[in-house]
Amino acid sequence: MEDDDQPQATTPDSLLPYDVWMEEAMRHVVVRALGYVAANGLPGEHHYFLTFRTDFPGVAIPKRVLEKYPDEMTIVLQHQFRDLYVDEAARVIGVTLSFGGVAAPLTIPLDAVSAFVDPHVKYGLRFRVRKPEVLAPPPAPVPAPSEVPASSDTPQIVSLDAFRKRRD
Repeated sequence: MEDDDQPQATTPDSLLPYDVWMEEAMRHVVVRALGYVAANGLPGEHHYFLTFRTDFPGVAIPKRVLEKYPDEMTIVLQHQFRDLYVDEAARVIGVTLSFGGVAAPLTIPLDAVSAFVDPHVKYGLRFRVRKPEVLAPPPAPVPAPSEVPASSDTPQIVSLDAFRKRRD
């Protein structure tokens, strides 16, 4: 019997987005690495190449740099950078770099990152970058506890009986 006659094993389609979860876990490695450097500086000879889509919504870079790199660019975090921060909740990386001797702050959404490399240890990650179809409006600010108006009404008790299925 030839190999062509063998029934081919098929993998069932997953109802769980493992590929998305795996990529999200790998992006968290970038967050942890950059967060460490923001708090402690670069250890030893470690340094990073960070490649990102410049045309991704939320990327903020100088116009002259965007004109030179309209689609994608790679920055190097090694000797001359400052103000590195990672806002994990907002999923944003920020850093100030010098372009032609002029300091410029950059804001890079985590989802715009297409590659992360630490050449010192030959470690690298690649990511799929998917632009959001429609930008969601920013969430409304949540009032601080002191701004929430105090209610003079007594608490209401709601019965759930009307929503329960009856067993006759």
